[in-house]
Amino acid sequence: MKGRGIRWDRRVEVALVLAAAIAYGSWREFTFINLNYQIDHLAHHTPFSYAHSMVQGWLRGWGLQAVLALKWFLAFFSMAVMAALCAVLARILLGTWRHAGPIFMAFTGFALLSLALHFLARQVPPFELVAVQLSHMLQYPVPLVFVLIAASLAQGKD
Repeated sequence: MKGRGIRWDRRVEVALVLAAAIAYGSWREFTFINLNYQIDHLAHHTPFSYAHSMVQGWLRGWGLQAVLALKWFLAFFSMAVMAALCAVLARILLGTWRHAGPIFMAFTGFALLSLALHFLARQVPPFELVAVQLSHMLQYPVPLVFVLIAASLAQGKD
């Protein structure tokens, strides 16, 4: 199969994983934008919230700390979803699950680095921007690009 790329059925599987990642990323974007609007409303005691009415309905009666906790939970959940999609994509492209462990370890390492930078930002404020961007990268389909590149390089060695 060298030089011919991946089989047709695997291409469909790859497309489905990418579509799922893009759909999840879109849901995540909608959710977090609206959570941030609601957090701003609660933190600054504004007369109204810019959050979507559906989200306002779901969060009616929630305090600031509860919405912040939800946001942190969803951030880590989003990282887990993307890590799982990366592992599935690697399995499809490389034909083995042996890369799942390193993928999950890499996600965990980058998540811990992001969290450490978040806490260090109290002493070095620019670290907060790096922490946020690193966290966002792990919550969007960006890592799938790295899996695609790594898999194409690995297949080129065959």
